[in-house]
Order: sequence, then structure tokens, then C-alpha cells
Amino acid sequence: MTDNSLRSVTVERAGTGHFTAVNARGGTIDFGTDGADFTPVELLLAAIGGCTMADVDVATTRHAEPDRFTVTVTGHKVSDEQGNRLTDLRITFSVAFPDGEGGDRARAILPRAVKTSHDRLCTVSRTIETGTPVTATIEDA
Repeated sequence: MTDNSLRSVTVERAGTGHFTAVNARGGTIDFGTDGADFTPVELLLAAIGGCTMADVDVATTRHAEPDRFTVTVTGHKVSDEQGNRLTDLRITFSVAFPDGEGGDRARAILPRAVKTSHDRLCTVSRTIETGTPVTATIEDA
């Protein structure tokens, strides 16, 4: 793999149950395990939705700006002999385009754009569906 293929974030503890993720460009996002903060599971759902939404947005908005573009991602948290995980992940698109030729073209390609994102483009959902090992290590202090 080439060096430009590496993606990374650093997560820092901000306090009890509160964390900040920092990307290589200096962007940050706060999250946590209680209160109104997004939980890590909710961030995973947001990543799935955001990734596929970005793919579909690029494909459709070159024809027309949507009147409505919402993606809802759901999953059931289970805990069993395999450990904690999400099952039955679903991405639901709610998209409306204006009347007219551009809106008609955007509506026509929407199903193909969703399928292409799911089948090939969305790195997040593709990673989950194909599976990949996760290695945890401890750095010497």
C-alpha cells in the first residue's frame, strides 16, 4: 500500500466519559458515553450515512439541488456469545428533487447512485460488510 492510503485519527480523553477525535488536518469532534454527546456507536452510524450520502450527493446534485436530502441509519445493538455488535444495519434515503428536467434526471439516477455507493464506493460500509481485522496494541510508556 502507498503512504497516501493511510487514514488516521487520534482520540484523546477530555474527561470521564468524554473524548475528542483529531484528524490529520486539525479537525476535531467531541463524543462521549453519556449525556447529549454522540456515542462511538452513533458516530459509526453517522459515518455509514455520511459516506454513502456524500457519494449519492455528488452523483445527483450535478443535475439538480435537492429539496430534501436526509439519510437515516439504524441498527440493533446485541450482546451475545460473539460479543457486543450491531446487526440489521439499514440506510434509508429520503430525497426529493424539484420538478423539471434536472430534477427528473437526478430522480432517475438516484437508485443507481445508491446501489453504486453500497456496492463499490462507500469505504465505511464496504469495510463493515467485507470485514477487516482490528489490531489493538499498547505502546511502551
